[in-house]
Amino acid sequence: MGNETPKILILYASYGNGHYQASRAIEAALHKRGSCEVILLDLMAEAHPLLNELTKFVYMQSFKTIPQIYGWVYNLTKDMHARSAFGSMLHSFGMRKLQETLAHVQPDLVIHTFPQLALPALRRKTGMNLPIVNVLTDFDLHGRWLHPDIDRYYVPTEDMKREAEERGIHPDRVIASGIPIHPSFSGAIDGLLRLDNGEIAAPNKRTVLLMAGAFGVLSGIRDICRGLIRLPDVRVLIVCGRNETLKSELDHEFAGLPDIHTFGFVDRIPSLMKASDMVITKPGGITLAESIASGLPILIYRPVPGQELNNALYLEGKGAALLSHHAEELIGQASRLLTDPLQAERMKQAVSRLRKPHAAYTIADDILSQWFAPVTASV
Repeated sequence: MGNETPKILILYASYGNGHYQASRAIEAALHKRGSCEVILLDLMAEAHPLLNELTKFVYMQSFKTIPQIYGWVYNLTKDMHARSAFGSMLHSFGMRKLQETLAHVQPDLVIHTFPQLALPALRRKTGMNLPIVNVLTDFDLHGRWLHPDIDRYYVPTEDMKREAEERGIHPDRVIASGIPIHPSFSGAIDGLLRLDNGEIAAPNKRTVLLMAGAFGVLSGIRDICRGLIRLPDVRVLIVCGRNETLKSELDHEFAGLPDIHTFGFVDRIPSLMKASDMVITKPGGITLAESIASGLPILIYRPVPGQELNNALYLEGKGAALLSHHAEELIGQASRLLTDPLQAERMKQAVSRLRKPHAAYTIADDILSQWFAPVTASV
């Protein structure tokens, strides 16, 4: 394409925060690489606002109340085909809104960071010449992402690239880019722990970072904190996300303990990870990618069946993560990592083999060089 200022539409969804974060990371990388106009659209929210709120509610509640059923449905549909009756139904949502958006925005390329693939059928129907790419944000490949009319797939790992090829995607259309995370994770980070009151914490404490999730939904967080503070010479950082109630309750319960620090929704996760020795987290794809980019051993607690459990099992199989289902088990894992340098080093090496901190730039560079003017900038 000869357009000097590419116009790129990114379609995401607000189920959790990961798809939006990936979209913003790609947007930032595209802007850094050159003169691009990037438009983000939460297609489901714009096309079907009431249905979107209902499905988001069901999605969040399923994690809390019926995770086994959610996992069963996820795994049952994992090998679905895009043009099956079920696949066609899923990918039909938002088609009218998408058609209106395309007519208004007139993008040169469309990126999916969520597998709501109404565009391939629309492109076929209208005969438009519009490249479509998918950016996968989990370490597990679900069939909902796969469609014969997608021009390029950006996947987290070489393993997933091979799996996509085995499932019929041509090798030239799959790039093991990594999961796109904010470009700040690939830059220089000083590693100083800055507290909310502006103080810089002492650097000589072993530090455990506990990520409760964007909405503060990590289960059993109080039991975990009580166990961690019993470990000798350990500092605990707790990111509560947008759950202000959780932060307030933890602040009250652990008031007066100088080695427990809580944070709300913050934009300095790279520096918190840089200052930490390990991370305890839910196994969402973005947080895992951020932890890997930061070189941290990963402890995963009570993963929910579905993509999160499959993410966790993949990283456990690679030696980069440890799984647990009880607070005592988790505390024992943390204690061993803090006291056994050899085990910690083995996990760090396993994490290092998975690192792709420049994924957003890899994706941006490939898109711009494949469909637009050649890119000469470097990371």
